Amino acid sequence: MSGPVEQARVARERRHTLHFLDTIREFAPVFLDTEVDMTAVRAHRADADATGCRYSTLTYVLHTAARVLAAHPEANAAVRGRLRPRVARYPGAHGKITLDKTLNGRRIVLSAVLRDLERAGLDAIQGQIDRLRSGDPAELPEFSGARLLHRLPWPVGALAYRAAVRPLARRAEAMGTFAVTSLGHRPIDGFHSVGGTTVTLGVGRTQDRPVVREGRVVVAPVLRLNMSFDHRVIDGAEAADVLAEIKEGLEAFASRPGSEDRPTPAWSADTAGGGR
Repeated sequence: MSGPVEQARVARERRHTLHFLDTIREFAPVFLDTEVDMTAVRAHRADADATGCRYSTLTYVLHTAARVLAAHPEANAAVRGRLRPRVARYPGAHGKITLDKTLNGRRIVLSAVLRDLERAGLDAIQGQIDRLRSGDPAELPEFSGARLLHRLPWPVGALAYRAAVRPLARRAEAMGTFAVTSLGHRPIDGFHSVGGTTVTLGVGRTQDRPVVREGRVVVAPVLRLNMSFDHRVIDGAEAADVLAEIKEGLEAFASRPGSEDRPTPAWSADTAGGGR
């Protein structure tokens, strides 16, 4: 016979996740996906490795997606309101990433926003990711809001969270203008997520697969790239353009003049829920 069902209150360390999930109930998500030939990224990554510089797949996706979103202001936006909805379009592309962290002995997901990525080079993006991945979640300032929510009584925390993320003027800094979440460190090909932004990209693993090039079947590294978009803000045609341009940017990846993509001392690019 099975024993009694164990019941307990939700851990304080998960309160920020529950507040977030409650807030995004008003979203109207639609899902798209594509496959990306990562041959160009792999070649660029190998050249960087040879100089002692390591970049994660997440870094390449953030770098490319930010530039695409900056060129699509209708998608680099957010909406609020039902009776009189209003849309805010943001001048910078701020990418939200999720990280697998352990806080007070409990494994949780925390998020952070990397600002103005449309102007950031690979080095700057990778440096921010590495600092967030290796840093102590009990000390990093990016997670101070989540730590506050863990301490507040549930009703007060719910109100505080809404006050922080709902105003359109503060939405980009609090939630980002687009989100990227990666599970590519595990044998996950693809998944869809709603990150609280109009566009959310889900990154799976890159795996060698057969592809057709010029009528011939060859083996190439392929990434499944999934996207959810908020239908209240943009329609499918615009969303498809965004995803297609991100795919094209990754498949033709090269260092861009002025993007600060220069060799630097090696970073750790191992993944723990924050990109690989």
